[in-house]
Amino acid sequence: MAPKGSQRISKSILSWYGTHQRDLPWRTTRDPYHIWVSEIMLQQTQVETVIPYYHRFLKQFQTVNALARAPLDKVLKAWENMGYYARARNLHAAAQAVVKRFGGKIPDSWDALRSLPGVGDYTAGAILSMAFGLPLPAVDANVRRIVARLFAIEEPLDERLTARHVARLAAELVPRQGAGEFNQGLMDLGATLCTPKNPTCRACPLEPSCRARARRLEDTLPVAKKRGPIPHHHVTAGIMHDQAGRMLIAQRPNHGLLGGLWKFPGGKQTGKESLKSCLRRETLEELGIRIRVGASITSVNHAYTHFRITLHAFHGRLLTGTPQARGCRDWRWTEKGEFQEFAFSKADRKIIQALE
Repeated sequence: MAPKGSQRISKSILSWYGTHQRDLPWRTTRDPYHIWVSEIMLQQTQVETVIPYYHRFLKQFQTVNALARAPLDKVLKAWENMGYYARARNLHAAAQAVVKRFGGKIPDSWDALRSLPGVGDYTAGAILSMAFGLPLPAVDANVRRIVARLFAIEEPLDERLTARHVARLAAELVPRQGAGEFNQGLMDLGATLCTPKNPTCRACPLEPSCRARARRLEDTLPVAKKRGPIPHHHVTAGIMHDQAGRMLIAQRPNHGLLGGLWKFPGGKQTGKESLKSCLRRETLEELGIRIRVGASITSVNHAYTHFRITLHAFHGRLLTGTPQARGCRDWRWTEKGEFQEFAFSKADRKIIQALE
């Protein structure tokens, strides 16, 4: 695309965005902390879901210093049910790094931002363009799709060379003035008109420049690699009481998919072991206790991005041993009424609902 064509595209987007931009709370500020929080939340989560979390999170952690001082458990609780909890852990760790290394001021340079946990190319570009006005791209899934159609790119976007090519093309489109508005305009265009299926090309400001539209490829681009079947795992959870009627819960290690969240003891079934054998083995490995597994309570189905699970909950009774944090971060006996104080996954919350 010639520079003149790039300018035409950027002007079209800015003009369209000025009229059609979505009314979103993080667009009323240039505060880099607020923009950073919103961009982390918007990764893998729909806008409608993010909005109430965004308001509650900033009410609870009003500044980067407040977030850095907060215990991780409190941050995870504020994030509960939004999923992808590594985002919350990284945001917390990055806030602490900002306080320690940059005196509590979010840096306005690419290298400094990229050095923070959880800040990739997209997030750095979004913060620097929207908060600081730097002419940098913010290439998310919407932007990749728009660029693939604009330039009729027929290679799968998840291939490394293609991804780099798309990023370079996106960078060429960013205007020197109004980069933040331009990036947000592309995001809105991808969310409302240049959608994954059935794009509304006739209303699109980029239709005259779109090579995919000219070649009637808008419904087949972008190309994605064929993916294999989604794995399905069976997972167990034990509901055990002490003499006072309290229930045993364990905290997951800080790493991994649900790191730092609380759960009922148990884990993934392996090989040909039965569900009850799995629960006995997992509680021994996790807490160093031997249990008797009783009747089934409920089974919960839940889907993650790359796999699905069925979580099977059973009554259990402690036979020998005292709980110890062997394969978990922490554990405790908890009253049912105290569950709201802890961050649980959606699947574990469904078990709690069944218990109630």
